[in-house]
Amino acid sequence: MAKKFNQPLRMCISCRERDTQSNLLRLQCVETQLSLFRGTGRSFYLCKICQQDQKKVLKALMRQCKSGDKDKFSNILKEIITDDRKS
Repeated sequence: MAKKFNQPLRMCISCRERDTQSNLLRLQCVETQLSLFRGTGRSFYLCKICQQDQKKVLKALMRQCKSGDKDKFSNILKEIITDDRKS
C-alpha cells in the first residue's frame, strides 16, 4: 500500500477558510509594505475567492501589516494578483 502524503492546510486571513497550501496566495509584509512571500519571515495566505473581493480583504491586510492606508494596499494587491495570474 502506497503512502498518501497530505498537503499542508493553511487558513485565509480574510474569510478564515482552510485550504491546501497550493491553492492559496502567500503574501508577507515587510516594513508595512505588502509583497509576495520572499522565502523568509512571517507570511499569510489569501484564498482565490477573497482575492476577487478586495473590499472584504483590505481590512485583514491592514491588520496584518499594521497600516491604515487602504488605497496603497488596494493598488499593491491588484498588481500582485495580476502578476501572479500571468505566471
